[in-house]
Amino acid sequence: MLLLAAAFLLTALLYAMAGFGGGSTYTALLVLAGTDIKAVPVISLLCNVLVVTLGAIAFARAGNFDARRSWPLFILSVPAAALGGRLAVGETLFLGLLAFSLLCAGLTMLWQPWWQQERQPANGPRPVGWVEPLIAGLLGFAAGVVGIGGGIFLAPLLYVRRWGPPKAIAATSAMFILVNSLAGLVGQASKGLAATAAVIGDHLLLFPAVVVGGAAGALVGSRLIDPKWVRVVSALLILYVAVRLGLRWAAALSGASS
Repeated sequence: MLLLAAAFLLTALLYAMAGFGGGSTYTALLVLAGTDIKAVPVISLLCNVLVVTLGAIAFARAGNFDARRSWPLFILSVPAAALGGRLAVGETLFLGLLAFSLLCAGLTMLWQPWWQQERQPANGPRPVGWVEPLIAGLLGFAAGVVGIGGGIFLAPLLYVRRWGPPKAIAATSAMFILVNSLAGLVGQASKGLAATAAVIGDHLLLFPAVVVGGAAGALVGSRLIDPKWVRVVSALLILYVAVRLGLRWAAALSGASS
């Protein structure tokens, strides 16, 4: 458990430097550690909430979060996240969805250092269309099922759509992760958490680990290190884990078919 807690601390540190929660990697680490698959999304979402809450509050206090422009992104994603959390999926399907999510996350983070510089809004924030809320709803559903926040996918969408300046996008992504993680937890709770509560009790050390890592990452990322290079390192680690999970998913598929 100490080794897993150290991995969670490092994950929170890296993701907080880049402005995200780390839910996708928490989920992967738990799966690779052999944690009960039913408890994995709950633990991951709880860690996500702990890491992004302070960041979301800080962004809001700094005036970077515009609720009037952001609420259309939440109107579909929040109920979709709760619905995704209610959905019971088998272990093989869960592994496949998680491996695919991590692959997308890793490629997104590799792409991010360049689109963040190149895709700035030309003439101020563009009007909110229907594309962003629709895709946000799909991301919210994934957040509930797999135990991620979805912000790592939302941020590049907003940049490509020239939705707003970098700080506004970072603030909206942090809030997106927070509200969808909470909604996903509500959905997970509806499935009954008696057995899951026992597993969470065995993993209590992970929660202070992500708090410490997230706080340190936010401090270092905002003052000492260019987050661009943190994202590159994080992306490579995520892609490595995605490959490992993909191989495990392929083995599960072949075992089921034989």
